[in-house]
Parts: sequence; structure tokens; C-alpha cells
Amino acid sequence: MDQVLQVSILKELMQQLDDGKNVDAGVQYKNPTTSYVCPKMATKEFNLFFQNHAQLIGLSGDLPEPRSFLTTDDFGTPILATRDKDGNFCAFLNACRHRGVRVESRVRGKANLFSCPFHSWSYSPAGELVAIPNEDHFGSIDKTCHGLVALPAVECDGFLWVHPQPDGELNIAELLGPLAGELASFRLENLVHAGGTTITKNLNWKLANDTFGETYHFQKLHKNTLGQVFYGNNLHFKEFGRHHRFVTASKGIDKLRDRPEEDWDITLGTFVLYYLFPNIQLVVNHGSCTLVKIYPDKENPGRSTTQIETYFTQEIIDAAKAAETDDSIAKVTPENVYDKDVRNNAVQTLAASLEVFSSTIEQEDYLMGEYQQKSAENGLLKEVLFGRNEPALHHFHNSFRQALGLEAMEKVG
Repeated sequence: MDQVLQVSILKELMQQLDDGKNVDAGVQYKNPTTSYVCPKMATKEFNLFFQNHAQLIGLSGDLPEPRSFLTTDDFGTPILATRDKDGNFCAFLNACRHRGVRVESRVRGKANLFSCPFHSWSYSPAGELVAIPNEDHFGSIDKTCHGLVALPAVECDGFLWVHPQPDGELNIAELLGPLAGELASFRLENLVHAGGTTITKNLNWKLANDTFGETYHFQKLHKNTLGQVFYGNNLHFKEFGRHHRFVTASKGIDKLRDRPEEDWDITLGTFVLYYLFPNIQLVVNHGSCTLVKIYPDKENPGRSTTQIETYFTQEIIDAAKAAETDDSIAKVTPENVYDKDVRNNAVQTLAASLEVFSSTIEQEDYLMGEYQQKSAENGLLKEVLFGRNEPALHHFHNSFRQALGLEAMEKVG
């Protein structure tokens, strides 16, 4: 992110903190609770947003070397993503061309061949059909025409994009627009996958996304967890088409006030989050990134799955390992996590950061979401309210409503 922009955002947040004010969208909205429970809407969303829209499946660090692979089946199309022997990113339908059985069931790893467990038809990481056992019995076929079904796949600035349809369009510049350059500045291609977790809960996928749409709740719901690190009730917000940037101040922002502006680093004083339409929450930090992918349950509008993956630079991973065995290294705590000197000497936030982030989402945010889901399913509560201080929720819901051909939410008053 450009230094001038970092300073501008940090100054805006400092001013909000000094004035005791939050961002003001100037409008409140009513959101109908049917949007969380309607089966017809859920089907339309699944088909449009997950079967006919580009999907971010991970970062370059998920495929660290030639012959690495990654599988996913979160959005209705079983995907086998690979790096071929030359290091090229590829994506295929994870289905044997013989009888349709999955050729790889592991989530990630490295393989020279992918062999179907049913009849052992085998494929290269480039998707080529290379072996058919007892081919003289089966009969001759043209192997060049029966490789794995290829899907559009693009690796760009550390992101791995796949389209679920073989004839789908995958234009990343058009997809991200002016946000593309800003995301590229974080150099996410240099990060290594460090771990992940899966959360499946009884709440609509949009309710799960709503979790990341405001800071109003930080000092209430998260007073003993994230509230120890973040101020809450402050927000810098900017739309980029259907995407947006969401930045809120951490208590580390106070340390920046005493430093020259040219030394200000936004990741040391804030929580920087990008929402990528329709289902991605991307948190970037100093040498790390957390990728949150939220998916609906095709069969149940009241259920969703969240995949949380964390990535770090190799230097941070090495420092974290050293910190585990060196008692002289300062330990990271909520009070000093944004102290640059501590971070440089001991960044053993590796497993801890993923655990804290994931458990806070699951045990606090999503618990509230499950309560909300029950209220919506009851049918007596016809609408919920989004306040003037919740512009990310305005943007998210009106964006998906526009994409579905629906009218924008009704304004309050």
C-alpha cells in the first residue's frame, strides 16, 4: 500500500479516536431476514456466485514447488489444483475421465501422478492421462483427448484463481479493478502456508460475512479477546466496485504518534481487511496474511462453512521456531504484539494468532450468528437494522442484491 495512503488512513483513524467518533455512512438500512433463510434465493446465490463466478482458492504458498497439489470441494465443483513439473499453476475437475471417481482425496501434498482408486487410471500434474491398466482389455482410446477436465486458472500477485466452469471467464484485472495494484503491493506471493482450520456452523453464509462488517461490537462481544488489542468504534472504509477495504485501529496506533510519518506502517497500528466479492475476507499484516473463505451449504440456507488459512514469510516462521526454544526472546502478548522491536525479535504468533483468530470467530462471532439465524428462521422478526456506523454491511448486502437483480435494501425513515 502506498505510504501516502497509509498515512492518510492512519490520520483519519487517529482523528476518530481523538474526537470519539466513528465513520458515518449517513444512512440506516432495513435488511429483510428472508435473505438468510429463503431457499430460492440460496439456490440462485449458489449458482451465480459459486458456480459461475471466479473463485479464490488460495495463495501461491499453497503450491510451494513443482508437483505440489491442493484440493477443494467447497463451492460445488471438486477442484484439483497443481503445479506441473515446470512450476505452472493448473486446475482441473477432480474426476477421472473413466468413471468420474476423484483422483486425489488428500487436501494438499506433492505427487508425481494422480491415480484413480477405482481402476488406477493415472494422470500427470499437468492433467495428462498417462496410464490405463490393462489397456488391451479396455480397448484403445486417444489419451490426448481424455486428460483431466481443465478449468480456467490464473496465478496473479500471489493469488490462485479458478473458474468452476471450463468455459468460464477469468479476467483478474477486470475482476479486481483498481484494487489489483494495492493488493499486489503486499507481495503475498512470498508467503508460506502455515496452517488452517475449518468451521461449520448453523448460520447463513451472509451472516458469517456480516461478522467482518463492523467494529461496533468489539468492546462488547470481544472485550476479553480482540477488544484487548483493538479499540473498536472506528473505521476507515472505501468501496472498490463490489469489493471494499476495511481498516480499524489497534492499540498499536498510539505508538505511531511518536514516530515520523515516513516510518508509519499501517499494519502496526491497524487491522487491514479486504472484502473480495462474494465470499472472501482477506486480512493482511506485517509479513503475514489470513485468508477467510466463506461458503454456503447447498442443501441448507441456514448452514455454512468457513475455511481459515494463515500464511507467513519464511523469516517469521524461522523466528517463531527459534522463539519456541529460546527463553531469552521476548514473548508476544496482546500488549506488545504491535511493538516493532518485539515482532522483529520474537514472532512466535504463528500458531497462536491462528488459534486466537479462529476461536474468536467460532466461539464469539458465529455463536451470535447462530442466534440470529434462529430468529430469522422463526419468521416473526421481519428485518434487522444496519446503522450509520456499519457501511461495510450496507455495501456487502446491496452488492449481492444488485447482482441478483433485487432492489437495494430499504432505508430507515
